Amino acid sequence: MREKVPNKINVNKFVILFGLFLFAVIIARLIFLNLSPSIDGINLSDFAKNRNTVNKTLKANRGTIYDSNNEVLAETVDSYTLVAFLDKSRSKNSTKPRHVVDVEATAKALAPKINMTEERLIELMSQKGLYQVELGPGGKGLSELQKEEIEKLELPGIGFISTKKRYYPNLDFASYVIGYVREYDDGEVKGEMGIEAKYDSELTGVDGSVTYQQDALGYKLINSPEIRIEKEDGYDIYLTIDSNVQLMTERALNEAFGRSYATKAIFVVAEAKTGKIIASATKPSFDPNIKNIENYLDPLVSYSYEPGSTMKTFTYMATMEKGNYNGQDTYQSGTIKIDDYTIKDWNTYGWGNITYDYGYAQSSNLGVVNLTQNYLTGQELKDYLKKIGFGSKTGIELPGEVSGKIDFQYKVEVATASFGQGITITPVQMIKALTAISNDGYILNPTIVEKVVSPSTGEVIYQNKPQKGTKVASKETVTKIKSLMNDVVTIGTGTNFNMEGYDIIGKTGTAEVYNANTGGYYNTTYRNIRSFAGMYPKDNPKYIIYIVFENAPSSNEMADAVKSLIQDIEAYYNLTNVRANTNSVQKTENYSNKKINDVKTILEQSGIKYEVIGDGDVVINQYPKENNYVDGKLLLKTNGNISETNLSGYSSKLLRNYCKLINAECNISGSGYVTNYSYEKDESGKIIKVNAELVLPTVQ
Repeated sequence: MREKVPNKINVNKFVILFGLFLFAVIIARLIFLNLSPSIDGINLSDFAKNRNTVNKTLKANRGTIYDSNNEVLAETVDSYTLVAFLDKSRSKNSTKPRHVVDVEATAKALAPKINMTEERLIELMSQKGLYQVELGPGGKGLSELQKEEIEKLELPGIGFISTKKRYYPNLDFASYVIGYVREYDDGEVKGEMGIEAKYDSELTGVDGSVTYQQDALGYKLINSPEIRIEKEDGYDIYLTIDSNVQLMTERALNEAFGRSYATKAIFVVAEAKTGKIIASATKPSFDPNIKNIENYLDPLVSYSYEPGSTMKTFTYMATMEKGNYNGQDTYQSGTIKIDDYTIKDWNTYGWGNITYDYGYAQSSNLGVVNLTQNYLTGQELKDYLKKIGFGSKTGIELPGEVSGKIDFQYKVEVATASFGQGITITPVQMIKALTAISNDGYILNPTIVEKVVSPSTGEVIYQNKPQKGTKVASKETVTKIKSLMNDVVTIGTGTNFNMEGYDIIGKTGTAEVYNANTGGYYNTTYRNIRSFAGMYPKDNPKYIIYIVFENAPSSNEMADAVKSLIQDIEAYYNLTNVRANTNSVQKTENYSNKKINDVKTILEQSGIKYEVIGDGDVVINQYPKENNYVDGKLLLKTNGNISETNLSGYSSKLLRNYCKLINAECNISGSGYVTNYSYEKDESGKIIKVNAELVLPTVQ
């Protein structure tokens, strides 16, 4: 008997209705899951964060900055933050305590190590409800050596968080060129001056990442897939700076600046045939490790000023290039009236009726004024100054470069511009202009980056290539200008720069300083900008030298700095075989594994000053290394016990390397040379720290 159809229809209706009910329940559950912060006591947000998929960032290493000799100028090193674990649960199931047991004793032991008071450390470690606490600020940015010293204390509950920090091993050495970085709490590092800023993206690199599955205990699941994007470390930057010449320049400027009463100074050295900057020293300077900065603008590229009489060189060159110059033509020196203005020679009375050649040697203002009145138009002078780079950026690989201002129109403005007043330039522009003289009439753009290299592949991303240069002067003009610059230091205003046996050539300059409050110039000899633009040796220059002192009573100390540098460079590189008046500056040899008595004999015969560290009989280390310039003293570490050394007179760099040789921390304050110092030792008598105060030489 067949079933009745109505019954089958009723069953199907039931199934359909039940399915719709289940679907509605599922939808309601999904809505609830999405809207509710927790289900069955489980916080969904926390649950999502603790799922078994792990994403980790592979932090790229910031590139290293080197000098032209591959010496490190800036690098990223391991750094440590001191941490105290306070929660007793950390010691659970451990045979030794792993939390701070005795707060007072721990504070007493740590205080002298991190330069914090016991009271502050006790306060930090006595906080309730914390699992751990950072012991800052003294416990932040610790070096490997400081970490090791603290570990020796074996204090329960004291640990370290490993981080990275930017380190500048030479302290205030070429600091404006190198620059510094700002390190933020979130780990970001940003270059804020110098090469660190200009090449920030290249130095930074690209972070990578790794994604994998982990089990409930946090271990990576075996045979689980891993998604890995490798990090790309930042590029290394190699500068044209030569640390040996930079050290000579810094030392010469340091000594002269301290005796000069000047308020600001810059001393620049460039290769005459390439335009490469090999030294740039500045006063005041700063240590990028502590950022004790007074001025955030790099004087090499951002210092814009009226240059004074060094610009007469280029007024003479412009006249020569026009073909109108005859050095034996004469003019009346002293004073000249242009419109309603009277222009005077620097000595106010002049030298009578003199030749233009002699006028250049004596830095006569009226010499160049007469050139612009009789042989050279104002537009022609302006065009030539711009042709050799004044009034526009050089494009050197440094941030913050300014253009200066070459803008004059009226007759009196043309006259003052001819001797460097009423116009502004930068030191790097002066270097560029001088390359035309040192490079047979071809002008070169100054550079400061030698190459950019990938540390992972060794690939050279950028290489500084030799420049052909642009011709801006004839060989005849260059030869004549060199002769006139030689007259300056032999019979003219630069005789205090002259040294017997050394054919330095150059041009002196003294500019008045504009007073924005009065709209005129300061009427005092103590407000000025003194400078010397020169090169060495004369006939085939290898180095361009430019030095500027602001507000110095005289140019004598500036001349001392130049002569000291030339003597050191000559003795070190043996350019012309001159040996008169040298300071016995020589390249070092490798003395490692040699008997100390034999080394002493060699050094005493060569006149090199030295310091023996330790009472051993064999040399095991030295500073500086082989083929480098000796900074005051050669340090020789022996295989014996190390005792205290007389550090008086040590420069900051020499002191730092002394500490490095004896494996001690170096705490330096001030700049210049060591006057006061003290040693700190551990229980065994080993020197662990040197504290030193440095000051610049005082005026005699």
